[in-house]
Amino acid sequence: MTGVSLLVALVTGVAVLTAHTWVNATRWLRRPATGPVEVAETVAVLLPLRDEADRLTPCLRGLLAQRGVADLRIVVLDDGSTDGTADVVRAVAGDDPRVTLRAGVAPPPGWLGKPYACHQLAGHAAPAATALVFVDADVVLAPYAVAAAVTELRAARVTLLSPYPKIVTVTAADRLVQPLLQWLWLTFLPLRAMERSARPSLAAAGGQFLVVDRAGYAAAGGHGAVRDRILEDIELARSVKRSGGRIALADGSRLATCRMYDDWPQLRDGYTKSLWASFGHPGAAAAVLALLLLLYTAPPLIVAVALAAGEPAVAALALLGWLLGAAGRAISARATGGRWWPDALGHPVSVVVLGWLTARSYHLRKRRRLSWRGRPVS
Repeated sequence: MTGVSLLVALVTGVAVLTAHTWVNATRWLRRPATGPVEVAETVAVLLPLRDEADRLTPCLRGLLAQRGVADLRIVVLDDGSTDGTADVVRAVAGDDPRVTLRAGVAPPPGWLGKPYACHQLAGHAAPAATALVFVDADVVLAPYAVAAAVTELRAARVTLLSPYPKIVTVTAADRLVQPLLQWLWLTFLPLRAMERSARPSLAAAGGQFLVVDRAGYAAAGGHGAVRDRILEDIELARSVKRSGGRIALADGSRLATCRMYDDWPQLRDGYTKSLWASFGHPGAAAAVLALLLLLYTAPPLIVAVALAAGEPAVAALALLGWLLGAAGRAISARATGGRWWPDALGHPVSVVVLGWLTARSYHLRKRRRLSWRGRPVS
């Protein structure tokens, strides 16, 4: 096969993936209602906290402003915070009878911190609650977010619904890395097949905002089934499937916003702690990243080389591949409330940064130096 034939195959591959992104985004991605909706069942919102005093207030105010749920209970777990997190909860919630603040205990051997915090929260939820909503401290909910998410959970007839929040991007690092979260599953995961299939491997979820049927959660083993998993959200979705339940993803960008990391060190370390678990075996990671680099980073490099060599036809073909990749990124961003221009043109750089973060993740895990919020994670 000649070099031009290889380039044609590469561009064709990018075109197929971009078409798949478009189909997922326009036909299969669920979009919960944003207007007034009413939920009659008892709903427990579960909020795990560890040293979140500086950014907790908007999250709590969003929870207290929820509408459309006749019987809403909010359980907050202070997971060993040392920065006055519990004081912020008391100051913001006041004497609101819907809010219960609990003191968490350190995870026992075999448990990671986040799964154990969620496990404790589920145990503290009111017995009458038939739906559990897990929310992270960096998430700010719109007034009808909980009601809309629970309504969509029931309408979809699934056990677990993951409405991905709008990821707030402020810094250049945010804009390079964060949009890859939605782009990856919109591009490579067949959403309708995922909903219909019982295969645990076809699963995705985001723990920032997660809605589960309580009975189905218990049948799947709850967070006890994922006690030692760094990607507890995805593993919980897989456990639901193993127990016979169904899962679904939704665009939650009109229901919730999320600023995951405040600066580059936080973002770097946040992704480093978990990327090794996303790919599994290092060989699989190398193969996937090599393919991503070939499809999305090689085209702009080929453009430069071809122009320098006086081969405008080759440069034009490579440019088409670059633009098709950027189009997939733009489709993903627009479908999930993200910024698409001019960020999509920098998609090749995003893939390179993803590769570097993944290599760093495996490197630090091998040396047992991965930690998060003061606790080891590997």
